[in-house]
Amino acid sequence: MTEEQPYDVVQEHPGFELRRYPGHGVAETRVTGSFESAGNTSFRRLVGYIGGRNTQSRKVAMTAPVLQEADTEVGHYVVSFVMPGSFELDAAPAPTDGTVRLRAIPAQTAAALRFSGRWSQSRYDEHARRLLAAVAEAGLEVDGAMRFARFDPPWTPWFLRHNEVVVPVVAPAE
Repeated sequence: MTEEQPYDVVQEHPGFELRRYPGHGVAETRVTGSFESAGNTSFRRLVGYIGGRNTQSRKVAMTAPVLQEADTEVGHYVVSFVMPGSFELDAAPAPTDGTVRLRAIPAQTAAALRFSGRWSQSRYDEHARRLLAAVAEAGLEVDGAMRFARFDPPWTPWFLRHNEVVVPVVAPAE
């Protein structure tokens, strides 16, 4: 079974979960293209890194989800593989593909909305709007870029796919 990125559910809200994600590492790449094509283009690069195209020819376990978020330029996306929990960024092999980089992501609080179905811009946009409305209704402040999380391989039937839209928020006072 594929390891999934850990988190703790802080609160349940109508329309989303408020989660606390621990700090973690990612392998990421920046791609140009449509929302739908970004995942395919980046997947080859990132799977190359975890498959051994790195300075140690070391394989790294595949984890879920694969994350995608819009970059600062229209038509550009950053797609990331979350590294396994045992992965130490300081001891990680460097990518041999110059378009792949490793980065540490600090712990964060985020709102997440789960949905099933196809990986399309329209489905993402629909659920992102729902999540942002629910976050605003809950009185939470957005604190970063919205991201799309895919948990299943492409051969999974569309109606069985686990997808999420996730947005960092300012942690509520306890």
